[in-house]
Amino acid sequence: MNIDVALKEAMSIGGAIGVALVDYESGMSLGTSGGGDWLNLEVAAAGNTEVVRSKLRVISTLGLGDNIEDILITLHRQYHLIRLMSGVKSRESLFLYLVLDREVANLALARHQLKRIESDLQV
Repeated sequence: MNIDVALKEAMSIGGAIGVALVDYESGMSLGTSGGGDWLNLEVAAAGNTEVVRSKLRVISTLGLGDNIEDILITLHRQYHLIRLMSGVKSRESLFLYLVLDREVANLALARHQLKRIESDLQV
């Protein structure tokens, strides 16, 4: 599946507010969908790049020898889910960033669906 289809599928996840495919080496978004006036996905993508880089440094410093599957940030009204793209062999510096309405979303199902999208995505 290409980027546009992947973003559309991510937006079909229950409670989805916005989604971005981001390269954490550059901080640039390869595509976005949703968002709105109060959720600038370009700014959020750049900010979450720092979150991913920081966590990767901590894992390296601790010598854990492991990889990040996803990072969850919970707010009072939203879930912010960052899914690193280990399945995209040509671009291992990518992550999917999904914002969900906490009152509507099923977090376990959203994680499962993002994992499927990741495995089908071709960049």
